[in-house]
Amino acid sequence: MKKVSFSLIAGLALGLTSLTAAAQSTSFSIVRSASAIAGNCLADAKGRVTINSLGSVEVLHLEASGLPPKTGFDAFIIQLPNAPFGLSWYQGDLTTDDSGRAVADFIGRFSSETFIVAPGSGPAPVVHPQDATANPATAPVHTFHIGVWFDSVTAATNAGCPANMTPFNGTHTAGIQALSTRNFSNANGPLRRIQ
Repeated sequence: MKKVSFSLIAGLALGLTSLTAAAQSTSFSIVRSASAIAGNCLADAKGRVTINSLGSVEVLHLEASGLPPKTGFDAFIIQLPNAPFGLSWYQGDLTTDDSGRAVADFIGRFSSETFIVAPGSGPAPVVHPQDATANPATAPVHTFHIGVWFDSVTAATNAGCPANMTPFNGTHTAGIQALSTRNFSNANGPLRRIQ
């Protein structure tokens, strides 16, 4: 029995060592968005993203600070860091704590292989009145940037930001973009360097 237990433990340890050795980690900053700068708000907003590549999947760890306390935000993987943003993929939510800090983890493909494709147009489900009834056809378009939006216009205005409504939440009634990877060029977003 001890030999079996030792063999099992040794095998698990070897597997974890191999997984850790194969994992690649990349970190980069996200900064106050062009919308927040133009709106003269969120002066201390900043963030850090760490992506751990595990081979067939990546874990995206996002930490943000300098945001209003107890406020909801929505994270997207986007084609362009600034308006018009291009093709965008809703990743999930994050909420700040009492001190305006937020942490979120997402699992998916966040690498040089992140892209959207639509070989043809087809009918789309209409969940909200502003939803498209069909998708536009497109060749593969890579999405290498990250953007974070206020979850509501009210949350944005409470933070002293403009009251512009954007479609960047689940009900398409989000506020302005708060953080983005605009510190990287349009065609060379940080996800592009992750293999």
